[in-house]
Amino acid sequence: MPADLPTPDHEALAHSDRLAAHLRAEIAAGQGAIPFSRFMELALYAPGLGYYSAGASKFGDAGDFTTAPEIGPLFAATVANAVAPVLQQLGPQARMLEIGGGSGAFAETMLKRLMELDALPGRYAILEPSADLRDRQRERLGRALVPPLFDLVEWLDRPFQDEWDGLLFANEVLDALPTPRFALREGEVFEETVVVDGEGGFRRGEQPADALLAAAVRHVERYLEQPFEDGYRSELLPQLPYWVQAVAGGLRNGAMLFVDYGYPRREYYLPQRSEGTIRAFYRHRVHNGLYRWPGLQDITASVDFTALAEAGTGAGFDLAGYCTQASFLLGCGLDALLAEAEQRSDEVGRMRLREQVKRLTLPSEMGERFQAMGFSRGVDFGSAFLAGDLTWRL
Repeated sequence: MPADLPTPDHEALAHSDRLAAHLRAEIAAGQGAIPFSRFMELALYAPGLGYYSAGASKFGDAGDFTTAPEIGPLFAATVANAVAPVLQQLGPQARMLEIGGGSGAFAETMLKRLMELDALPGRYAILEPSADLRDRQRERLGRALVPPLFDLVEWLDRPFQDEWDGLLFANEVLDALPTPRFALREGEVFEETVVVDGEGGFRRGEQPADALLAAAVRHVERYLEQPFEDGYRSELLPQLPYWVQAVAGGLRNGAMLFVDYGYPRREYYLPQRSEGTIRAFYRHRVHNGLYRWPGLQDITASVDFTALAEAGTGAGFDLAGYCTQASFLLGCGLDALLAEAEQRSDEVGRMRLREQVKRLTLPSEMGERFQAMGFSRGVDFGSAFLAGDLTWRL
């Protein structure tokens, strides 16, 4: 546990204690152990208590991390450049579905830019599980958008249930899906669990993996053409294909775009990454104390983009492209948007715009750690990935 983590205030600690009590009760009901994926699900999404369900600030300087849309409007405006041709191909009845709307910053810029490009969808839906974030998004968009734009926006409790044409977008969503963790012991696959120690805290346990997780681990081993070493531990989302199919729902023609941090499979499961990629974020500090202060910190795992490619194509879509965030943004007109914005700004504003671009594209920032992957059916979406396509790495 890093020594420089700031201590939460009394109210926040009391909130975390309530969630910890809920977790201990769940573990007791589970005969003394729950899968790590269940612990992560409750720590992030337990109603009224989980990290994303409660009211604490999460994004920006006052929160625990900063996503690309929170850095400034250039990210969302560039994504709008990329997806506008898809929406135009589908016509005015096309829908756009954003999974996890954050603060609403992305939707605000996206809709304004799509209006400039004459590519507005007929409906803009936000699938947001957090009631607190919904309220913040609704307040922000109601204030920032003119009525005709705001009238396009709706909030969903679940994905579209009918058939639809359009675009699905998810930025930093996959990394927060509750993920099982596995370990190899004498050639057998075990699932990581969470148990309660003698002092009422949480610690790691293990149990034999079920058939689904064990089969998924063996699939990865076959892909890598070698077994995992004894003691190797990491994350794997065997439910990812089902999740992709669920959120796409009845999407007939259109595209899906995912942006997140991660690796292709051969890099994800490198021998030296023998403890996996799971980590916690608290006040812009990354640490490995996953059981510390449940409900007050984010817990994330990197994305296996090979698994995502398998899930998307398995759902009946074509892989449109895969590249780094930097290549995606620069290939979709980030430079031109920067130049236009600089013409409307003073020197201080121009410095801030250039700082946005640096954070979005430099390898030492988000440029290479974050990657973009697109899928399509019945539309042309491949041109968005022409700059630096990396599908050969999958």
